[in-house]
Amino acid sequence: MSDHNTPDIIYTRVDEAPELASASFLPIIQKFASAAGVSVGTKDISLAGRILATFPEHLAEAQRQPDDLAELGQLVKTPQANVIKLPNISASVPQLVAAVKELQSQGYGLPDYPETPATDAEKAIRTKYDTLKGSAVNPVLREGNSDRRAAKAVKSYAQNNPHRMGEWTADSKTRVSSMSGGDFFSNETSVTLAKEATAKIVLETATGETVLKEGLTYPTGTVVDATFMSAAKLDAFLAEEIASTTADGTLFSLHMKATMMKVSDPIIFGHAVKVFLKPVFDLFGAEMADLGVNPNSGMGDLLKRVKDQPAIMSAIDACMKKRPPLYMVDSDKGITNLHVPSDVIIDASMPALIRAGGKGWGPDGSESDANCVIPDNSYAPVYDETVKFFKENGKLNPATAGTVQNIGLMAQKAEEYGSHPTTFEMPTGGTVKMILDDGTVLHQHKVEENDIWRSASARKAPIEDWVNLAIARQKAEGCEAIFWLDADRAHDAELIAYVKPILAAQGVADKFQIMAPRAATRASLETITKGENSIAITGNVLRDYLTDLFPILELATSAKMLSIVKLMQGGGLFETGAGGSAPKHVQQLMEENHLRWDSLGEFCALGESLQFLADARSNEKARVLGQAVDTATQGILDDNRSPSRKVGEPDNRDSHYWFARYWADALAMQNSDAELAAYFAPIAKALADGEAAILSELAAAQGPAVDLGGYYHGDAAKTAAVMRASATLNAIIG
Repeated sequence: MSDHNTPDIIYTRVDEAPELASASFLPIIQKFASAAGVSVGTKDISLAGRILATFPEHLAEAQRQPDDLAELGQLVKTPQANVIKLPNISASVPQLVAAVKELQSQGYGLPDYPETPATDAEKAIRTKYDTLKGSAVNPVLREGNSDRRAAKAVKSYAQNNPHRMGEWTADSKTRVSSMSGGDFFSNETSVTLAKEATAKIVLETATGETVLKEGLTYPTGTVVDATFMSAAKLDAFLAEEIASTTADGTLFSLHMKATMMKVSDPIIFGHAVKVFLKPVFDLFGAEMADLGVNPNSGMGDLLKRVKDQPAIMSAIDACMKKRPPLYMVDSDKGITNLHVPSDVIIDASMPALIRAGGKGWGPDGSESDANCVIPDNSYAPVYDETVKFFKENGKLNPATAGTVQNIGLMAQKAEEYGSHPTTFEMPTGGTVKMILDDGTVLHQHKVEENDIWRSASARKAPIEDWVNLAIARQKAEGCEAIFWLDADRAHDAELIAYVKPILAAQGVADKFQIMAPRAATRASLETITKGENSIAITGNVLRDYLTDLFPILELATSAKMLSIVKLMQGGGLFETGAGGSAPKHVQQLMEENHLRWDSLGEFCALGESLQFLADARSNEKARVLGQAVDTATQGILDDNRSPSRKVGEPDNRDSHYWFARYWADALAMQNSDAELAAYFAPIAKALADGEAAILSELAAAQGPAVDLGGYYHGDAAKTAAVMRASATLNAIIG
């Protein structure tokens, strides 16, 4: 991609609430940016867009669309990259199937998603669809490591306006349960490669050898891990926890990441569904299989498939009466924790429960203590220690709490999040071996049928970049900095061998601590309780978990974090927060034309993107624009202009009007650039003069149901009509 045809800033087109908000916010950005000679273009990385780009041969010429994700994947490897990435759907199978159905109903001749592919053609279609599952977008775009922290304006607002926290008591029955052996943590082996290598993964059995994967290539210095989870030990653990939850009188809650760990976690989720309904599967397993039941798709899909089978339904009712009550995703609608694998995402569900004083919603619509079941023990100690800390010390006080920033190793598909192409459910028992091209057996594990085996890797260049980013961040902040690495865990020990020499060579070893996640959790909680700050320097999964856990406790949400990816080739990727609650937001908009999505994450990312552009292109007008964004963001917070949750009150569109107004005011009043001040003075005046008309036009739009033309693939004109409901504002913005 050359400079002249790539916009200065790429704003991604995504899904659900963030995409709806873009219909209102993007025209404002483009109008303001053009005054500084900055072009803002879009690339479509939505689930629907990725589906259409993957199957051009099934579409009419006019329906085809380019593979924007692949283009962005190339752009982020160049110094020119400046991408604002909004949250996109990390698709589970039910979401993928629903998106395909919607596109088919709109006249796109896509093939059905083959749940159980039989023919070679079906297998080929399934393989293509499988590339879209889970977090397919992030590994492509994240060609750098992560710097996540609360923006100063956001943190000071949270301290001045502390959110409500649930009360923790010492006698809370809430606890975290995980396997004591037989899991990924206990079976892990890890090696750092002394030279570049090609590898294959094979399963050796009494009858021969099956190649599971070949042609894997790793550069010198790559840390390569392998591990497995025992299916038998997982089932025994789940059965034990169901029984102990019943005895405790608490809610049974499973916390997984089926979106990012798109092969292993849906399988583990399926084991939980099967063990929870064991008497039903024992009696009717064959009949349910004939009806297409796949426990990995969740209880919701299972119930749909057996609803016309009275004997099975009756067995399910009898079984549920003897089971502990389930933690609910939506108790009003009867949607349980085991309904849909993508509904319960550990990094959102666990912090929400912790913030609520260890309480989760039960099927009766009231709050109860819960058994938080996190089968693998790799990261469960973080949540276990957090629960123990609050039981001992009571809830965190957001008014006085310090902050935990994060520097996360994630570039080039680092660690477990890059493991789906090398994760396998064992068809039979045997020995899995990872063998290098020179015949060296790098890893081997004795496995049984249905065990889940996986390999992950982290490359040398991203690891070194991550350590250097941590050193720079600690120097800028001057606060406590901890590498969350466990010397007794195989993978972490290999990382420590990289970290220590770099810290020593730069003369900063005394500025950092290295602690196992459990100890690091307690140390960080003690630090922020005292009102001081800490930097958590972590691997990829903990980056994800901690940048929800601490912000939800400190700020009430993780959507307001600055999320900067310093791309290794010099570009910038600016992420805009979490999208976990987006489905509920879309539903509310469709039912009563009120969008409560808060674009604060987009405001923060926009400011950073413009300042980055100013540095990269020596564009001082862009710097003035970016500084004014920060002023506008502060205004939104100080004057409480964020969206309300209730229909009839200000929503996302109102917040965009106020943002535009504060932004224009700041630009009109600054004295760094007279030309910009002159350009924005009449815009600022028009926005102020139009206040009454604009707010009344936006208020009048709320209430009735609206048609967006689709959920996954909405109609652009219909969406714009809904999201740009003020003719007065549109006339000013154009």
